[in-house]
Amino acid sequence: MLKKLGLKPVAVKTKADLDKVDGLIIPGGESTTIGKLMKLEGMDKEIRARAHKSFFSRKRPLAVWGTCAGAILLAKKVINNKPDTLGLMDITIVRNAYGRQADSFETYIYAPSVAKEKIPAVFIRAPKIQKISKRVEVLSVFEGSAVMVRQKNLLATTFHPELTSDTRVHEYFVSMTQEVCKTN
Repeated sequence: MLKKLGLKPVAVKTKADLDKVDGLIIPGGESTTIGKLMKLEGMDKEIRARAHKSFFSRKRPLAVWGTCAGAILLAKKVINNKPDTLGLMDITIVRNAYGRQADSFETYIYAPSVAKEKIPAVFIRAPKIQKISKRVEVLSVFEGSAVMVRQKNLLATTFHPELTSDTRVHEYFVSMTQEVCKTN
């Protein structure tokens, strides 16, 4: 999706790779595995430091977007089977809240800050955001649950926009990343 936008994505697998990027997308997949690998490489501490506002004066800031499993890893609180999380976003999330793999679905959602028209959303063993602090902005809701939220330089989606051909959520994150970089 980033290539579609004319960008050159960088695979981030080590702390050194983080120095090459201004925005980090933590993908879907298995949150427990992703969390363990981040911790093993020491990336969890580096991501926390670069995403934390008070650290911005010492090092390049980092915008972070978590999709599905990535959203779980951004959450401060996870209700069931807690993986090692980054604990950056003031949300409480429930893993696999929409059911099993067979319960996956596609739909369209409104996200007025992102697009004037509905955007496609693919939910695969998706989490639900259960609680949100006042510091978190809700960008989209589906069936009464927030599915896209932002807190300053952090973005979380409980769905997979990368599994569609629509680039608008990715464009929003790129714009958000540019915003974060300008504030420093």
